[in-house]
Amino acid sequence: MTLRIASVQIEPKVGDVGANVEAMARWVRKAADAGARLVLFPEAVTTGYEVDVFASVAPTSGEFGWLYALQQAADESDVAVIVNTPLRTGESLRLSDVLVAPGVAPRDVYSKQHLYPLETELFEPGDAGSSVRLDGVEVALSVCYDANFPEHAAAAAADGALVYVNSGAYLPGGERRRDLHYASRALDNGMYVVFSGLIGRPHDFIGGTAAYDPLGRVIDRLGGDEGMVVIDVDPSVVAEVRQDQRMWRDRRADLGVRTHHHLGSHE
Repeated sequence: MTLRIASVQIEPKVGDVGANVEAMARWVRKAADAGARLVLFPEAVTTGYEVDVFASVAPTSGEFGWLYALQQAADESDVAVIVNTPLRTGESLRLSDVLVAPGVAPRDVYSKQHLYPLETELFEPGDAGSSVRLDGVEVALSVCYDANFPEHAAAAAADGALVYVNSGAYLPGGERRRDLHYASRALDNGMYVVFSGLIGRPHDFIGGTAAYDPLGRVIDRLGGDEGMVVIDVDPSVVAEVRQDQRMWRDRRADLGVRTHHHLGSHE
């Protein structure tokens, strides 16, 4: 069975959680019309990516009434949604993925594990990886900088993930790094990779929402406008690629102790 995923590229209104939730609800209905079963949104989509507003408008874990419009859209459309948001959990502030699924209460399911330098003074990193299983497909969660670390996606693949989804926000000049990282995570692990990026304010975010097949090839990519990419994740394609691309089967968890050879130097 395939799993259809829609990755939405959106420009949120900075600091206006209510307006952003309403906008996401509209996109969920559009995605459902396209046959999607899972919808992915960018990093900090509820507030906009702005350090000065994170702490002041961040919602609290377990108190998800503010997601009512999105929950209603999920219920009516029979679609699950991944929403990344700054989230207060006890005394901590984290960049967390909240799962909004039909018929059940929203819950936070993952927190960004690798914090970018400007985030470290405000947020705490997540403690562990996480995935969502839908229509028999294991979907691993990640947020922006997480994808820069090959071991993050590798751990997800080793744990059974067939697709690695990432909510991100890239600044001008980050195009090459963005595209290279996501393609590499797909090829490294013989898995689909789906990325959702912010656009526009307040820092001219560049979008680039895209999906990659298990060989690291672009299936579809957006430019700088709002829109969505829709793909079908096919487990049989993952199985075929992993059978053919031997690095998945041949990788060694233990490469032994490194040997250091010191050569003389001329003063």
